[in-house]
Amino acid sequence: MTSQLFSEFDLGGLPLPNRVVVSPMCQYAARNGVPGPWHHAHLVQFAMSGPGLIFVEATGVEPEGRITPGCTGLYDDATEAAFAGIVGFMKSIGDSRVGIQLSHSGRKGSTVAPWEGGGLIEGEGAWITDAPSAVKYLPGWPEPRAMDDAALTRVKDAFVDSARRAARAGFDLVEVHAAHGYLLHQFLSPITNTRTDQYGGSLENRMRYPLEIFAAVREAFPADRPVMLRLSATDWIEGGWDMDSSVTFAAALKDLGCAAVDVTSGGLDQRQVITTGPGYQVGFAETIRRETGLPVMAVGQITDPVQAETIIATGQADLVALARGMLWDPRWTWKAALALGAEISLPAPYARCNPALAAKPFVTRS
Repeated sequence: MTSQLFSEFDLGGLPLPNRVVVSPMCQYAARNGVPGPWHHAHLVQFAMSGPGLIFVEATGVEPEGRITPGCTGLYDDATEAAFAGIVGFMKSIGDSRVGIQLSHSGRKGSTVAPWEGGGLIEGEGAWITDAPSAVKYLPGWPEPRAMDDAALTRVKDAFVDSARRAARAGFDLVEVHAAHGYLLHQFLSPITNTRTDQYGGSLENRMRYPLEIFAAVREAFPADRPVMLRLSATDWIEGGWDMDSSVTFAAALKDLGCAAVDVTSGGLDQRQVITTGPGYQVGFAETIRRETGLPVMAVGQITDPVQAETIIATGQADLVALARGMLWDPRWTWKAALALGAEISLPAPYARCNPALAAKPFVTRS
């Protein structure tokens, strides 16, 4: 029987050769937002393996929108040029599509890299963070600055500018990051949004700014290339953002031309209580798909080819994304194709490693 995981998929007009996706994964290795040799090597290894879609990590739309000083940005000519070079090379060695996740960290920014403890930057290099409301992320942290009208406009304009730069850099797809406790998620959740204006209070009001951002990005990015959104389906906290709210939000996104929703969860507040396990977030994706008709991408402890195949074949999701699994084994796509009896195009110089896989070797373009 033909593998469903290795079947083609039309993502908002963008043809994907298969349903395997590499999730955006922060590397904390940029300088002044500029991706360098590490990012080149990190991303190209996935392009060698032939997943349908590869995402670049959460990328700040302004310097203060980064999580750490080592996070990538797409807000000036230097960052745009660096990404253009990497994307161009990725496309020269395979048939994967390349997307970028545009993000603003909000109150979770101005921190050091995880291997340095992940805490706040102290002293030089720190910046004041923005948020919908002056609600601290952790005890002992400074209050973020509640965004006024000027800040709301500035950040929206930054998303628009980054979307235009992404198009010029050659990205096939933009994903707006509204998950894992970053700025747009902070607007959605009643835990972090205590505003009393048109952007706070009711569910409709809390959705308003993220929807405005999405609409602005959709308008700025070329109409023939898709825009999608990453969503935390639940805060895993009583009284927080929940599944019913996610379905309502996804339906509104569909009306704005959203190509798909990348469904994850959590990340907003340390009080979250998460029950994890293989595919523990797939049910959230399936519910959004069923209730809204939007294509969905499932992520979260999807590690086995048969597991991934089953998720697609049973209609739980349209795409499956791997993060840590791809870090551990960048050749996961090759091995999955072999396990599922599917064909996949390897770069021609590598095709000899397993003739059973590469019926049509991909000729590298210089």
